[in-house]
Amino acid sequence: MIRVLAIDDEPLALRQLISYVQRVPFLELAAQCQSAIDAREFLRHDSVDVIFCDINMPDLDGMSFVKSLVAPPLVVFTTAYSEYAVEGFRVEAVDYLLKPFGLDEFRRAAERVQRRLQDNASAQSPSAEASSPDVLFVRADHRTVSVDVSTIRYVQGLSEYVRLHLTNATKPVTTLMAIKTLEERLPRQSFMRIHKSYIVSLKHITEIAKSRITLDDGTTLPIGDAYRGAFETYLHNKML
Repeated sequence: MIRVLAIDDEPLALRQLISYVQRVPFLELAAQCQSAIDAREFLRHDSVDVIFCDINMPDLDGMSFVKSLVAPPLVVFTTAYSEYAVEGFRVEAVDYLLKPFGLDEFRRAAERVQRRLQDNASAQSPSAEASSPDVLFVRADHRTVSVDVSTIRYVQGLSEYVRLHLTNATKPVTTLMAIKTLEERLPRQSFMRIHKSYIVSLKHITEIAKSRITLDDGTTLPIGDAYRGAFETYLHNKML
């Protein structure tokens, strides 16, 4: 069962949200709150798998609430204001439901949450290496293109977009996606996040300095402080 925290300052909207949760068999309502402040207090002593959260709320809005969490669960935003969509993507929300939404739309969002949790579990499984994708299909330039994972030299995060730099193309592939989403899909034995804005293919690293790496095409990329420890551990394990 997927544990849900439902947050909405409007009682009618909160009741509808709860009724939808109760009608999806794999969801379990862990708690309901009418403010982000109450929700934050709940999360201090309990945990959930996903938050369904309104954005436009008094005292503390839903977007600021999610950004304030140190280790947020998955998030689906529910709001009547479409202008928040891009900002929701930037905080890596799984989905964005525009009010008024029906049960079918809610169910589809719940299924996306279920798939994301399954993908995360698979990535942490010992068998993840065997199930890593050889090809990714991404939307770019109003079409869907196939990207051979083995041709990715590095990935650059650009706000709500990512840019895939490939060994077999002079022009990178740019697609609307959070870098964390792509990080979860790439095989961990071959790729590593070294900076908030960069994921690299480990086989293309040719030189390492204290605060940067150099790739086989001459590109230099910074190593972020938050990612330095994991990268140095990898390097230590490979050192002769």
